[in-house]
Amino acid sequence: MTGSTNQSRPKAVFFGTPDFAVSTLEALLSPGSPVDVVLAVTQPDRPVGRSQIKSPSPVKATAIAHGVPVRQPLALRRPSTVASIASEGASIGIVVAYGRILPADLLDAFPLGCLNVHGSVLPRWRGAWPIGAAIRAGDAQTGVSIMRLDAGMDTGPVLATQVREIGDADTTASLTPRLAADGASLLLEVLPRYLRGDLLPVAQDDSLATWCHLVTKADGAIDWQLPAAQLVRHVRAMHDWPGAWTTLAGRRLVVHEAREVPGDASGVPGFVRISEGQVTVATGKGSLGLVVVQAEGRAPVDASAFARGQRALDGTILGE
Repeated sequence: MTGSTNQSRPKAVFFGTPDFAVSTLEALLSPGSPVDVVLAVTQPDRPVGRSQIKSPSPVKATAIAHGVPVRQPLALRRPSTVASIASEGASIGIVVAYGRILPADLLDAFPLGCLNVHGSVLPRWRGAWPIGAAIRAGDAQTGVSIMRLDAGMDTGPVLATQVREIGDADTTASLTPRLAADGASLLLEVLPRYLRGDLLPVAQDDSLATWCHLVTKADGAIDWQLPAAQLVRHVRAMHDWPGAWTTLAGRRLVVHEAREVPGDASGVPGFVRISEGQVTVATGKGSLGLVVVQAEGRAPVDASAFARGQRALDGTILGE
């Protein structure tokens, strides 16, 4: 389906950037959508991969494929940018992981406000990394929230939430697409009622709020002083970006999968022991069994196969 200016439905401007936002954009462009998406606003093209070639965001690629006009402003706070977006005459904005806070004058440009699909059950995990934060914290559940944006960071009132269990093997990479689909479905469910004025947002309880920040490569570093159980969650939360990593002989070693090993740790935190093909690392409490690792410049491999190629690995200390 291509973008159009169907006057029978309210016009909408979509703000989003990563894969997480694509499910919602595609849902809003599907037959029977309650709104007519007339514009997609996304982040500027960024260098990607080792080649650092500038590439479009997933939202930009999706919008172009559907014939929806795209804008990629460098700054949303410029009056000219706000005026340009407002000139589309849209009644509502839909925001999904755009990557920047929409300024108040832009929010005010939409008579029906801006709705946001957020990857947590608000007010828990406000901020830019809610899915990974829930895994790292050991939460049993997470979910999605449909919120009406205000000038704060995920502080606006909530229209609806949907809860999803976090499995023991879930990673940020595996959980994200499921929550993206949940968010798209929930928005389509509540949007018609909101447009009719039949659904009113409910204020969040700020006293229950928790916060998370956008992670960087540095955040993936493994602190071997932490308990093994906590490090398992760290590995799952950092998969697949930015990756949980340590150093071996001064070179980065990414841990893609790990498990807690029963029994007391042997050696100082970071101490490696290889026994019967199993690679374990001492932590602040217990031992971490490495399952899949990736040496710098190499492909991911089974940890036992990696150990066979590293004769001096047994007895070394990771992270030094």
